Amino acid sequence: MAGLRSMVDATCDFDELEGLKALATRLAAELDACDEPRLVPQLARQYRETLGRIAVIEGGVDDDDEIAAIILRNRQPAAD
Repeated sequence: MAGLRSMVDATCDFDELEGLKALATRLAAELDACDEPRLVPQLARQYRETLGRIAVIEGGVDDDDEIAAIILRNRQPAAD
């Protein structure tokens, strides 16, 4: 994901949106690599909350934003 800053850089600059995007990326990687089924619900909850906060701050969705694309996919109902 080009253009995303580290959580440390975003925090040092007090950039909430960039920090949340870095956190979402990290949580997604943790979910993908999670070998402990008991940890998945906690990580998934944090991930959903982070994506929701990003959507609120952005006030919408940018089609060129990879995090925004994830938000859109999660908002769409599953096909039956």
